[in-house]
Amino acid sequence: MKVSRTLLNIFVTAFLSVTAFALPSVADEAKLDQLYAELAQPDLKDWEKVERQIWREWSRSGSASMDLLLRRGRTAMEKGDFSKAIAHFTALTDHAPDFAEGWNARATAFFNAEEYGLSIADIQRTLALNPRHFGALQGLGRILEELDQQENALAAYKAAAAIHPHREGLKDAIERLERTVSGQDI
Repeated sequence: MKVSRTLLNIFVTAFLSVTAFALPSVADEAKLDQLYAELAQPDLKDWEKVERQIWREWSRSGSASMDLLLRRGRTAMEKGDFSKAIAHFTALTDHAPDFAEGWNARATAFFNAEEYGLSIADIQRTLALNPRHFGALQGLGRILEELDQQENALAAYKAAAAIHPHREGLKDAIERLERTVSGQDI
């Protein structure tokens, strides 16, 4: 799906302005604050464990029914059935609009279905609810890079790395785009 440059700029501008006004989530914010602080340590050896704990917190909707929709959508996505995953995640976002991980999961399904505009819209909603969602930031960077928006992609990757400096692929993406943006790859 082609996304116009104007529409893309609107999404990016909205993303940058809306992250300062996040709504509260169901996850335990004090626990997340502690986990983010641990994750930010440059010499952290077991960062994967901390990352898994964060994902567990993010995946807690507070409702067994909503958690079931999330699991069903993730299972459908793992099987490559993106339309079924999108249907489950849409039901989830309809019934739990303040649950950031529902929006992020649907953004991932839209990305896999090559619906980049819809994915960006859901990433925007994810980040409005959870501005520290490093997965959504990295996903935004990947989409923007795919859409040849190198500077915006670099900004998204750097924002993700500021939260999660150990995240696989981020360091390489940042270095690659810094060379490209500065003109060194030419």
